[in-house]
Amino acid sequence: MKLLLDENLPKRLKEHFQNHEIYTVRDMNWNGVKNGALLKLMIENEFIALITFDKNLQFQQNFAKYTLPIIVLNAKDNTYLTLKEFVPEILIALKGNLKAGSNIISKP
Repeated sequence: MKLLLDENLPKRLKEHFQNHEIYTVRDMNWNGVKNGALLKLMIENEFIALITFDKNLQFQQNFAKYTLPIIVLNAKDNTYLTLKEFVPEILIALKGNLKAGSNIISKP
């Protein structure tokens, strides 16, 4: 599965997705690309989902137009130590039926 890690996530998270083809926004040279353009680029480059820390993305984009699943990590911060704890839930979500638009994963 071809996945994109948003630029607001630590690139070290890639280490936890060995069974997936995973890239960061930096890997793709898409730094600074606005969300709508980023979603278009993802579709053009056959990405399946975006993993992000951007909780506002769900309110900023028309997901009838961009039919990509977005996995939003709802955490206290976006450090590697915090976000690596989300990996098991992300992997479970990727095996399920992700809906287009926001798919929020939270930790208590």
